[in-house]
Amino acid sequence: MARNELATNIDSRTWCTSGDAAIWAGSGQVAPGGARGFTLVDLLIAMGVVAILTAIAVPSYQSYVMQSRRSDAKTGLLDLAAREERFLSLNPTSYTNVAANLSYPAFPVNLGTAATPDYQLSVVNANATSYLLQAVPQGGQVSDTCGTYTLDNLGNQLNIFPAGNPAQVIAGCW
Repeated sequence: MARNELATNIDSRTWCTSGDAAIWAGSGQVAPGGARGFTLVDLLIAMGVVAILTAIAVPSYQSYVMQSRRSDAKTGLLDLAAREERFLSLNPTSYTNVAANLSYPAFPVNLGTAATPDYQLSVVNANATSYLLQAVPQGGQVSDTCGTYTLDNLGNQLNIFPAGNPAQVIAGCW
C-alpha cells in the first residue's frame, strides 16, 4: 500500500496524510519521510512565557544585587570603625579623619569597581571623643531605599534617605 492510499484504523489512531508529511494522528509522532515544525501560535506562546518569566526574574535579581552591595557598604563601615578604634588605642588623644592614619590612600574610599563605585566611605567628623562615618551610595545604588549609611563611635547605625533628611533607622537596612 502506498502512503497516500493509507487510511487504516489501528488502536483508534490513523495515518493522516497531507502532501509529503504523514503524521500518526493522536500520537504527535512524525511518520517516516514526514516533517513537523512549530506554528506561529506555538512561538507566540513561548515568547509570552519567556516575557513573563523575565518580568519576574530581572527585578528580583536587581534587588539581590543591591542587597549584596549594601552588605559591602556595611562591612566597609565596620572595618573603618575598627581602624578608628585601633588608631585611638595607639594614639589615646583623639580619633582621626586623616586617611593615611587609617591605612587608606585618601578619602573618600570607593567600594565596588574603580570605574563605577557602589559606595564611597569617609570620615565625616572625628575629634577627641567621637567619630561619624558614612557610606554614600553611588551609581545604581543611589536609588536604593536604604540611602546613606552612617555609623558613630557608640555603634549607632542609621540611614539617611532621601539625601538631606535627618538620620533615621530604616527597617531592613542594618
